[in-house]
Amino acid sequence: MISTEAAATAREQSRARYHDADGYVERDGVRTYWERYGEGAQTLLFVPPWAIVHSRCWKLQVPYLSRHFRVVTFDPRGNGRSDRPQEPEAYAELEYAEDALAVLDASETDRAVLVTLSLGVQRSLVLADRHPDRVEGLFVIAPALPLAPPHVERALHSFDDEPDGHEGWAKYNRRYWLRAYEDFLWFFFENSLNEPHSTKQTEDAVGWGLETTPETLIATELAPSLGEEAVRGLASRVRCPVLVVHGDRDRISPHARGVALADATGGTLVTLEGAGHLPQARDPVQINKLLREFAESVRPSLPPARSWRRAKRRRRRAVYVSSPIGLGHARRDVAIANEL
Repeated sequence: MISTEAAATAREQSRARYHDADGYVERDGVRTYWERYGEGAQTLLFVPPWAIVHSRCWKLQVPYLSRHFRVVTFDPRGNGRSDRPQEPEAYAELEYAEDALAVLDASETDRAVLVTLSLGVQRSLVLADRHPDRVEGLFVIAPALPLAPPHVERALHSFDDEPDGHEGWAKYNRRYWLRAYEDFLWFFFENSLNEPHSTKQTEDAVGWGLETTPETLIATELAPSLGEEAVRGLASRVRCPVLVVHGDRDRISPHARGVALADATGGTLVTLEGAGHLPQARDPVQINKLLREFAESVRPSLPPARSWRRAKRRRRRAVYVSSPIGLGHARRDVAIANEL
């Protein structure tokens, strides 16, 4: 494992944009770290997925979207700069939902579009159900929830028993994590990022996974979970707009789950052909475009104020024909334009 200090240093050095505000919220002795970017009228709250990663998993969304919206991210309890309680009960979906609510309050956010990935959809549904007045919309990527069966190969192995081997999904095992945690991370993220040319994204994700411990991930796996009936009940009570984005080559959570969630919420499904489990990392331009369009449809912006000025009050303009020879004339041309 790398030290928390070294991880924080590496994290700061790789930023495309720095936050405008940050802080911690504390609930029952557990601190959650959050950051805010931009000053837009509408807020996007990025709800974290499994604690195997932290808020840097959104690093290709924040710089672009914070030019158009107010963006709030937070590290999940269990990774990043947030605390790492060891009791499984601390990682229940309700706890994550209450952390998200506390971040909304701390960042002075009245309402937000929730943006989430994988397991994050479950805590987002809980928040939307318990506090519908705080949620403008749900943008869900690759939902991992029990609305459709898992991939067959993932259901063949026990999480608790000694694994029969060390290949494939037999690595998804608490005993194997304690013995060979980094090997599990490489296996998991190579399957999460199964598109060609995903080496850099896989390396990033493994690095984020190494910022927590196998003991912490085991606690998250043993936490109280939401069953199919509970999830269907939450989904049926969603009243805000929902957009589900799911890759049809997702090896972690089947595409059928995205179909089922869109149907259960009355939302819209966008299928990404050839995409895996982490399209926000592999296809960020498409994800950012979809997210911006969705958020703007949830709260359409007012048309800009218009004005008109009579001719004598207008600023003087001229057509200036410049020599096309060499860039060295640029400063001269600017000086002449300023004099005119």
